[in-house]
Amino acid sequence: MGFVTHTCLNQHTTGLHGLRTQVIRGLAACMIMALGVACENKPAETSTVKPDLPSARTGLLRLTPEELSRMQLELVPVAQGQLLSHREFSATVQANQNELAEVTTLIRGRVVKVHVDVGQDVKKGALLAMLHSVDLGVAEGGYLKAGARLHEAELAHLRAKDLYENKAVSLAELQRREAAMKTARAELREAKNRLELLGVPLEEIGRLERELTIKANMPLRAPFDGRVITRNITRGEVVETEQKLFTVANLTDVWVIGNVPEKDVRFIRKDQKVNVVLAAYPHAIFSGAITYVGDVLDPATRTMRLRVTVPNPDRLLKPEMFAIVSVFATSSPDALSVPLASVQDGLGGKMVFVQREDGAFEARTVKLGDEEGDVVRVLEGVKAGEQVVTKGSFALKSEMERHKIEPSL
Repeated sequence: MGFVTHTCLNQHTTGLHGLRTQVIRGLAACMIMALGVACENKPAETSTVKPDLPSARTGLLRLTPEELSRMQLELVPVAQGQLLSHREFSATVQANQNELAEVTTLIRGRVVKVHVDVGQDVKKGALLAMLHSVDLGVAEGGYLKAGARLHEAELAHLRAKDLYENKAVSLAELQRREAAMKTARAELREAKNRLELLGVPLEEIGRLERELTIKANMPLRAPFDGRVITRNITRGEVVETEQKLFTVANLTDVWVIGNVPEKDVRFIRKDQKVNVVLAAYPHAIFSGAITYVGDVLDPATRTMRLRVTVPNPDRLLKPEMFAIVSVFATSSPDALSVPLASVQDGLGGKMVFVQREDGAFEARTVKLGDEEGDVVRVLEGVKAGEQVVTKGSFALKSEMERHKIEPSL
């Protein structure tokens, strides 16, 4: 009896131990199931963020009414029309080289008298100075001698001709006299040409033939109407042929010479009307036309030479004055432009914010052209009439970076 009872107790204990083991196993299974459910819930939470991804891909930024009120954005439409390009180049005033003359002498001589001074207006042919030249005296003497020999040869030819008609001389003698006369004529022409090459005017040569008197005076005369702007001659000095004695310039119009940077060459064309402003007259504008555009660039400065011809009737523009050349050019009539304030730097380049609807703005990458004052030309990226953000565009850029929105192309 006691044995049976002990056995039953053992069976009862064994049953309790098995029940406890089953309970533990059940709890472990519940924990594993709970962990599995938790792991299954995590993708569901991640999927709730997916609706924001399309906005990130399209570059669309949405703001709440409170955010709009706080940023106080300003919008302007993309403008379409011609843009006036304005470029300025430094320059200097120079005399018109086509109306500028360096007066020199063609023969060595001593200055007898100077008749003009710097700044004096002269007419064409006006006497500037008088030189006395020994070499000129020799040339004039040679001309007179050649004339005398020709006169003698002509008389001898006439006598020989009469004698030949009277059978007093032979034909050979007549031909010899005729040849001597022709040689004398050639010598006279040579002597006269020498005087002309030395700058002796025809009036002086005529006087020499009439009076048969050597003066050996060489006048220096003005080549055209103008003003004496330099003088390098004094009374009594001996001047040589390579010296520049006077500079005479006609300043009724002047040249303004400037240098155009390589990037602005496309704005320059010949016969283009431009404005010139001088440091001496800051409130005056002088109009001129481009008469020369350089064919090559200066390899050192990478600039092109520009020449503007400006009328100067009042002689206000003086050589070596500093000036500014203002060039205006228009773009095509369908050019698009936006304010500079609307442009921001993006990862892919320049961008603007275009309003798509109330509270929604698209960050759009654009390709820009030249800047003209407060606006910039847009080559690609926007259409005419689209509303772009000016004031507050930087704040939108900060919001875009915070939301990790990528600009659209």
